[in-house]
Amino acid sequence: MDVLIVEDNQAINNLLVKSLAKKGYRTIPIFDGKSAADYIENHEVDLILLDIMLPEISGDELIDYFVEFDIPVIFLTAKNTLHDKVRGLKLGAEDYITKPFELEELFARVETVLRRRKKSSVSEINWHNIRIEDEKRSVFFNNELIALTPKEYQLFIYLVQNRGIILERETIYQRIWESPSEPDSRTLDLHIQRIRKKLHLENELRTIYGVGYLLEE
Repeated sequence: MDVLIVEDNQAINNLLVKSLAKKGYRTIPIFDGKSAADYIENHEVDLILLDIMLPEISGDELIDYFVEFDIPVIFLTAKNTLHDKVRGLKLGAEDYITKPFELEELFARVETVLRRRKKSSVSEINWHNIRIEDEKRSVFFNNELIALTPKEYQLFIYLVQNRGIILERETIYQRIWESPSEPDSRTLDLHIQRIRKKLHLENELRTIYGVGYLLEE
C-alpha cells in the first residue's frame, strides 16, 4: 500500500514516514501542496495523509483535486475545533485526525479507511444470513428481500463496512446526514432500532452507551 504524506513539518513528516514504513506501507514524503498535486498527476497511491496549512496550495484546496482521482484522504492537522472537523469531512475527507496524535490511533484509522475503501468496492457482500447486492441497493435476510428506506440502507452499508469498529454518534451523523447531531435528536436511534428489527440484529448491532454503535464482526 502506497501512502502519500503531505506535511510541511519536517519532524512530523519524518516520523510518519518511518512509523508507517515499519508497518509495511510504502511512504512518499511531500512538503508542499503544489508538489503533492504534481505527484498525483503521474503516480497512483492508496491513501493520502494531508495537512491543511501547507505552503503554496492548502489542504482545503487540494482535497477537491484528490477526490477527483478517487483517492481516500485523512486530514492530519492542528485545526481542532468541531467546526474544522465538520468542514473537513464535508470537503470529502474519509477521516480527520488532530495534532498532537498517538501513532497507534493513526495506524488504526489508516487501516480502517483502507479496509472501508476495499469493502466499498465489492458489489455483493455476504455476512451471516444477510446478503447485500449494492448495485441494486438490495438487502436480503435468509434470501428474503427486506424493504429498507434509502437512509436505512445507507446507514446499514456504513455499519457493515465498519463492522468490528465502534462508530461515534457524531461521526455517523456527519457521514449519513451530513450535519452535526442535535443534542436531543433521536433520528439515529430510531433508524438503528428499525434496522435491528428488520434484519434480526438484536445481538449483533450493539449500543455503546455514551459513545455510539458497534456492528459485530
